[in-house]
Amino acid sequence: MAEHRPCTARNETPLQRADRNFVELLQELRVTQTGVQILFAFLLSLAFTARFEDLDSVQRVTYVITLLLAVLAAALFTAPAALHRSLFQQGAKPRIVQVSSRLATVGLAVLVFAFSGSVLLVVDVTTGRRGGVAAGVATFLVCAGLWGLLPRLVRRAGLRAEAGAAAAREDARDPARTAPAAPAPERRTVTRPPRRVGPQRREVPARRR
Repeated sequence: MAEHRPCTARNETPLQRADRNFVELLQELRVTQTGVQILFAFLLSLAFTARFEDLDSVQRVTYVITLLLAVLAAALFTAPAALHRSLFQQGAKPRIVQVSSRLATVGLAVLVFAFSGSVLLVVDVTTGRRGGVAAGVATFLVCAGLWGLLPRLVRRAGLRAEAGAAAAREDARDPARTAPAAPAPERRTVTRPPRRVGPQRREVPARRR
């Protein structure tokens, strides 16, 4: 009975949460699989072009490595569907979601290298080795920044916003924190009036006339 109790802010049970997370994961994989399919089709057709014979040894090695990386990325992105089909109706949906999420993360990392290798190969053939290396490195940095660094920055910003909102709620609950401190009582200084000095007595002469 404990598995059917709501456990999240959405008032979901663990199974409902696993179902929703798996559907969201499949939507993400559909977006990435489109790019992998286009890249894989391009690499496969490249080997049958007439100019492929003009590639040097470095370009051929780059082509083979990039093709294998694209195949590996496609296999990682399709593995969650095969895993779900193999464990269908066996009560393993939360575990399937965890493993599928890790597979998708590894697939994105492999896809970064596949994109970089393909750009390196194309620019190397068209402009030269230096331009190809520069384009490949730039592609790697852009993908790593958008796919790896940006989510971390967004997460930090969200944590800071949550911490600020929590602090504001605590201040609202405890008015003593937000109330300004009472000013210290001013000390009154008692000033004494100056003493009145009477007229000086005239000196009496020692001898009376």
